[in-house]
Amino acid sequence: MINDHINLSGKTAIVTGASRGIGEAAIRRLAKAGANVVLLARSQSDISRIAQDIGESALALPCDVSNWQNVSDAFNQAIEKFGSLDILVNNAGTIDPVARIEDADPLAWGDVVDVNVKGVFHGIRAAIPLMKRNGGIIVNISSGAASNALEGWSHYCSTKAAVLSLTQCVHKENEADGIHCVGLSPGTVATQMQRSIADSNINPVSQLDWSTHISPETAAEAIVWLCTDDARTYDGGDFSIKTPQGRAAVGLPAAQ
Repeated sequence: MINDHINLSGKTAIVTGASRGIGEAAIRRLAKAGANVVLLARSQSDISRIAQDIGESALALPCDVSNWQNVSDAFNQAIEKFGSLDILVNNAGTIDPVARIEDADPLAWGDVVDVNVKGVFHGIRAAIPLMKRNGGIIVNISSGAASNALEGWSHYCSTKAAVLSLTQCVHKENEADGIHCVGLSPGTVATQMQRSIADSNINPVSQLDWSTHISPETAAEAIVWLCTDDARTYDGGDFSIKTPQGRAAVGLPAAQ
């Protein structure tokens, strides 16, 4: 591991969308750093398998982040198990179905908002009262799409812009409480979402060669680094590992 000096022992982390991709990689990396980890996802079987791999320091809870009561109940169960909440990674998100605005299904477009925006808000809303006890760190998975429009991605671009705004609002409202909020813009990552993008064949991102995408484990390394004091200068905005400066800060090798 690049940052094997990072020690999160005694900390508890909740990760949404933890059943695969960046979420699964983040859970495994946070656990290796010593944290207790709580896996939230709609797929009970997948998160149970991952939690079993990790052991007693992991708790798998089925949760639909678009449902406030689901999220509130899951956070309460996490506190009952581990006693505190120190880290929240708002990773759950979707991009399906990709479509130009004129062809978009309004109901499906709204479903993306429910997960990508309301889901992040629900996590933040549940976390803040718990983190006010001892402080905490909220990492919102963001994207370059937050500030760059792409054909077929009106839902994704709009929701990621909203998440960036939420990051800024949490920073403004809760920095004084010792609650730090930062976005991670990882670039393109070799996940199932990226396969859906490729299948859509609707904009230049869908044309990228698979070899250009970073691994979920690389993104997870950045997430763990964002939980350290060295990352606090980036609070209230998006931190990118697409830039040489960002990669160097995390300790990642220069992009080829």
